Amino acid sequence: MTRRQSILKAVPDPDGLPERERADVETSSDRYASRFPGEIGEHFLEVQARAALELLAPWPGARVLEVGGGHAQLAPRLVASGYQVTVVGSDEVCRARLDRLLAPGSFEFRACDLLDLPYPDRSFDVVLAFRLVAHVERWSELLAEMCRVANRAVIVDYPDSRSFNRFYRQFFKWKQAFEGGSTRTFITFQPEEIPAEMTRHGFGRPVVLRELFVPMVVHRVMGRAGLSRSVERAAAGLGLTRRFGSPSVLRMERLLTGDWR
Repeated sequence: MTRRQSILKAVPDPDGLPERERADVETSSDRYASRFPGEIGEHFLEVQARAALELLAPWPGARVLEVGGGHAQLAPRLVASGYQVTVVGSDEVCRARLDRLLAPGSFEFRACDLLDLPYPDRSFDVVLAFRLVAHVERWSELLAEMCRVANRAVIVDYPDSRSFNRFYRQFFKWKQAFEGGSTRTFITFQPEEIPAEMTRHGFGRPVVLRELFVPMVVHRVMGRAGLSRSVERAAAGLGLTRRFGSPSVLRMERLLTGDWR
C-alpha cells in the first residue's frame, strides 16, 4: 500500500464541479523554481533531464505530452531535442514559465482537468509527468488518463520508499525549516505500486532509473555541486543508487501498439 506522509487534498473547483487536482499550480510557480537555484539546482535538473531523455530515446521526434509540466524543467530540453511537445496544466497560469523560456510556436499548451484529458485515446506517442504524481491524491486516476492517451509509453517520476524517504517523518520539519517553508508533503510509493497500476491499463516492460542516492536537501546543505557530483558518482559505482536511489523514473510501454511513426 502507498505510504502516505499526509493526506493530500484536491482543490474544489470554483464552478462547483467535482474536485480537480491542481498540484501543478504550485510546481509551475516561480516560488517553486526558487527551490532549484545555482549549480546545485542545475545539477538536480540535469540528472532529471538525462533520465527523461534516455527513456525517450527509442522514439526520436515523438509527439510528447507532458502532464503538469508548467515547471518548465523538461519542456525546453524536449523541444531542443526535437520532440513535438504539448504541455497540459490545470490552469492557464501554469503556462507562464513556459512562455518565458520557450519560443512562441515551439510547443502547445492547454489548460484542462488533469484527470480528464481532452484528447482521444492514444493521441500521443509518449506521455510523461515529473514533479506531479507524488502530490496528487487521486494518483491512480491520473495514471489511468496518462495511459489512455499514450500510444507507445508513459514515463513518470516518484519518491521510492526504499530510499532515505523512509526517514521522511523524522526529518520533515528540519527539511521544511532549512528550505524556508517551501517543502510540500508528498506520497512515497512501494517499488511495485505504480508499475502494478499501469499494468492494469495494458502497459508492461518496466524500466526504472533512479536519480540520486543522497537526498536533495542534503545536497543543498553541502552547497557544492562538485562535491554532490563526486558523492553521487561514488554511490552509483557502489550500486547504492540503483538499489536505494530516489526519485525513481519509470517507463512502461503499451503492450499492443500501432506502428511507430
